[in-house]
Amino acid sequence: MKPRSPRFSVIGHGPKIQACYHPDRSLFFERILLIRTIGHTLRMKVIHIPCLEDNYSYLVIDEKTKQGAVVDPVDPEKVIGVAKENGVELKIVLTTHHHWDHAGGNEKFKELVPGIKVYGGSIDNVKGCTNKVENGDKLSLGADINILSLHTPCHTKGHISYYLTGKEEDDPAVFTGDTLFVAGCGKFFEGTAEQMYESLCVTLASLPKPTRVYCGHEYTVKNLQFAQTVEPENAKISQKLSWAQQQRQSGLPTIPSTIGEELEINPFMRADLSEVQEKVGCKSPVEALRKIRQLKDNWRG
Repeated sequence: MKPRSPRFSVIGHGPKIQACYHPDRSLFFERILLIRTIGHTLRMKVIHIPCLEDNYSYLVIDEKTKQGAVVDPVDPEKVIGVAKENGVELKIVLTTHHHWDHAGGNEKFKELVPGIKVYGGSIDNVKGCTNKVENGDKLSLGADINILSLHTPCHTKGHISYYLTGKEEDDPAVFTGDTLFVAGCGKFFEGTAEQMYESLCVTLASLPKPTRVYCGHEYTVKNLQFAQTVEPENAKISQKLSWAQQQRQSGLPTIPSTIGEELEINPFMRADLSEVQEKVGCKSPVEALRKIRQLKDNWRG
């Protein structure tokens, strides 16, 4: 099948440090990947903030200016506390979609941080939104971080994924909300299989393979267990599942993955492959993606 062109242009590259806020011990687990250039080090920091039962909010920090953006801050007090611990000046909220467990903290956040800009999809009716964005809209944070809005509909009609890049030496990041999960995708609440195919297999799959994927929920273990039922011979799925189970047993996140990794383990992003279509008795990518979603919805593993 001839690949389609992405509907946007890639702008630069993104994150260098991932950290996880541990809610019980107030610790940060950090994996630091520093790129040293002549005279200075460039880096962008992403902190996972677990919320509710299995949600993640994220704090993105431009280390040069200590300015920050927060993604889906459903628990404003918790997110603001992490920002204060890191000496961060909060500038913007990036909302992926209107569901309460992602946008439900926006109004309170505006009360606690007067003047903060809250971004959300132009057709998604995001609670507390001050600035609406559409596919291709560009924002910035601090000195080095660029943000590209990508319309990734289906879970909700106006769902936005945010693609963050920094200096040329850096790896990018994409915050996918409930469109793309590690080894999975969101339910088709407000859209069609055709839309999810476009969102996953055209828009997000067109990003550079090293792009780190930060999704909205910790669903990885269950997603990989289901993925094994679709492709039982896929060794990369088995390896990733073993790793993910160890991570969770240690109280650590399984996020981020990368776009390249998702193309190897995620059955929804592999619907283009004839062998996956054959596994589910389909003859086209969209038909296969629709069938895999139906199977997942009825799966009780």
